[in-house]
Amino acid sequence: MTGIRGVLRRGFDRIERPLDRLFGADWNPLANLGPLGWFLFWIVAVTGVYLFIFFDTGVVAAYESVEWLTNDHWFHAGLTRSLHRYASDLLVAVMLIHMVREWAFDRYRGRRWFSWVTGVLVLWFVYLSGITGYWLVWDTLAQYVALTTTELLDALPFFAEPIARNFLTPSSLSGRFFTLMVFLHIAIPLILLLMMWIHVQRITSARTKPPRGLGTIMLVALVAVSYLMPAVSQGAADLSTVPAEIGVDWFILGLYPVIDIAPPGVIWTGALVITLLLIGLPWLPPRKEAAAAQVFLDYCNGCTRCEADCPYNAITMVPRSDGAPFPLEAVVHADRCVACGICMGSCPSSTPFRRSGALITGIDLPGRPLEDLRAEVIEAASDLSGEGRVMTFACAHGAASVPKEGRVILPCVAMAPPSLFDFILSRDLADGVCIAGCARRDGFNRLGIAWTEARIARERDPFLRARVPRERLLTVWAGPSETARLASETRRFAESLAALGPFENRRPLDPAEKEVMASPPVSPAESPTESQPAAPDDGQ
Repeated sequence: MTGIRGVLRRGFDRIERPLDRLFGADWNPLANLGPLGWFLFWIVAVTGVYLFIFFDTGVVAAYESVEWLTNDHWFHAGLTRSLHRYASDLLVAVMLIHMVREWAFDRYRGRRWFSWVTGVLVLWFVYLSGITGYWLVWDTLAQYVALTTTELLDALPFFAEPIARNFLTPSSLSGRFFTLMVFLHIAIPLILLLMMWIHVQRITSARTKPPRGLGTIMLVALVAVSYLMPAVSQGAADLSTVPAEIGVDWFILGLYPVIDIAPPGVIWTGALVITLLLIGLPWLPPRKEAAAAQVFLDYCNGCTRCEADCPYNAITMVPRSDGAPFPLEAVVHADRCVACGICMGSCPSSTPFRRSGALITGIDLPGRPLEDLRAEVIEAASDLSGEGRVMTFACAHGAASVPKEGRVILPCVAMAPPSLFDFILSRDLADGVCIAGCARRDGFNRLGIAWTEARIARERDPFLRARVPRERLLTVWAGPSETARLASETRRFAESLAALGPFENRRPLDPAEKEVMASPPVSPAESPTESQPAAPDDGQ
């Protein structure tokens, strides 16, 4: 599985790079599949409501009303029908690609299971919505879909009488059937909308709108296709005959030829197995997650930054429980935390300058605390020499994910607080810092890129200190297949640092200080408390 995911991940990365150049990173279609799915849903919903104005639910009138709006009013109602059809097809394609992409990038397991499982249910409701829509046209394709579907449903032991008998003769079908289908075609999309809302509930600031420009391009393209290749019916349904030849919509009805030739029991068993397999994928095998972030109230002032920066709604603020003179404290929901470390990078007490006492911050990762990270930085600095020394903070999912001298690999680069960059430069551990994150178009931990850039630009707390010159920081957002670009930009950055010379506000660590800061961390049980405050921080 890991090997297949790796191939797909590199494949997506290589396809998306030219799309970056064509559309820009923010408008890249493959990085906006989720928002595009929402956009297409609303196109289908709005066009469906408009078409309903012209639709008649009678047995004969259903087909005639669709033909009337398609031919006599082609310039608005006919266009709307085609737009409804092609947006529905594209919605299915977008959802399938989105699922494959999330699987390839391993964003479906562990504590991310919720979005994946609800996404599987959303996909089924999309198919059900599309199938019921085809019945309403009542042409030969609708007749084929109705017969095939009802025969499949009759194999289930839930119905007192066979449903398929309603389609044996023209006289056996009444207008009430179309009224029922209209009801289902309205009710199922409403349930679908509810499921889509549930799907994003564990995501902070979930993107449900594509960039306006990208949405405009997609809408214009759909309208153009609708004009050039208008959707048309395939002849009126006739229950006294069996359709000899039909054209199938392979996006929504692609499985119907299989249903035609396989026994109903095989179809239902296969559908159940595939559904259970998709739902069970997050646990096949389960991901070994790092320990969830932990709050240390002695260092937490309830500032709410960690809650605001968490991409997964894993942190909430509650009334203070320890009697400290602050109104709130942070609480981590371990079942949602993916241990990305973004909260640690946002905490105002995450400063590496402390020289005595345990370096504990308000919210920290037990498996990778700030004290360990500081020790890793000091150790990595020992590998650097010469002019233009570059310390690299690398995203584990980007181009710099392979260990290398002077490189510290993080689950997300937003885990590193801006004060850590200040520490590296002011303590002469390096001449510059390279922040090598994953591809800008779609960060692995969602908001990590945006928060990192905002902190460096001094637009979001915690701010990068004014004494840190921006020219000594390099940000490179590169996917797994862009190692050559990363190496090239890092090399040019090192040359520019050599030309700048040493950082003027530096005070190198003395041997004793380096030994203290690089020593094994003190356990939380031995950490300073309110009665044993940590030594003052001379770097802030």
